[in-house]
Amino acid sequence: MLNIFPALTCSLILLGVFLSSVNGFAAPRILHAAAAVRPPSLLHAEKSKDGEDNFISDFCIGTNTFWKGLVMKPVRDLVEIRPATITPDSPIIDKLTSPPELPGIPRPVWLTILGSVPTGLVWYGYYKFSVEEELYQYELQQTGKVSGCGGYGTLFPFVYGILIGFPASFLHIPGGGLLVEVAGAWILLGQVNLYNRVNELCTESEDMKSELGLTEGPLFEWWAVLPPPLDVVVGLRQVHFLSEYWRVKRGDTKQDDIIAETLFPFISLPEKFTLKQFFARPKHWFWFTKEWKDFEFEFLKD
Repeated sequence: MLNIFPALTCSLILLGVFLSSVNGFAAPRILHAAAAVRPPSLLHAEKSKDGEDNFISDFCIGTNTFWKGLVMKPVRDLVEIRPATITPDSPIIDKLTSPPELPGIPRPVWLTILGSVPTGLVWYGYYKFSVEEELYQYELQQTGKVSGCGGYGTLFPFVYGILIGFPASFLHIPGGGLLVEVAGAWILLGQVNLYNRVNELCTESEDMKSELGLTEGPLFEWWAVLPPPLDVVVGLRQVHFLSEYWRVKRGDTKQDDIIAETLFPFISLPEKFTLKQFFARPKHWFWFTKEWKDFEFEFLKD
């Protein structure tokens, strides 16, 4: 069985390619973009008027509706959200191919890697669509307002931007490169917002925090703009904790995730660790470093 560990390590790296690839052109612009377009989920610590909340919710709903209208109806029908149908005992292929559901489908790290790596990250695009659409519909159902643009409004501006921008840039058509950069900034901003929403969901009540073993939100949202592989660290943790949130919401029993809990324990660590803490404590990195002692370098001390 030890022979599968290098492959699993490579799988984790491959899973992070999607997030990492946008950093080269999006990260320098993300902070500026975030200041201009900030969903209320990113502003939970600020006072805002109902009118502002309504405006941003309306913007997100309008964005999702617009991009949904550009998708062919047969495709929309295939991925139309439905009530919870998938169970822990459902076949793996059903879990991978299911349309989005309410409450959302728990998709642990091992399942996400299983779907992403053999498909060259194509399935990860579907994962991104599904989790965004589930959160969008869940917020709409719970409060009538949304803080994200849903699967259509989050993923398709990026997809169309890349599909149009890359050929235009290659053919030296003015604006092609800018379109690619805007598309990357859009998906990265959405990723930052997703991390913040996962934090809010995981700490929505004392019962939820107790179920997940948390005292605070587990993610640092701004890690999304870090260079690889650090952006992959927070990305995998988002996959894990969002999956666990939906598991609790559905009342499913907890199942082992060998990837997140045994081979790469940093993924499931309930503590919200800083960069210094991450580098200083190798025991949380991999299965073969769990006996290593903490590094005592002065620059790694808080």
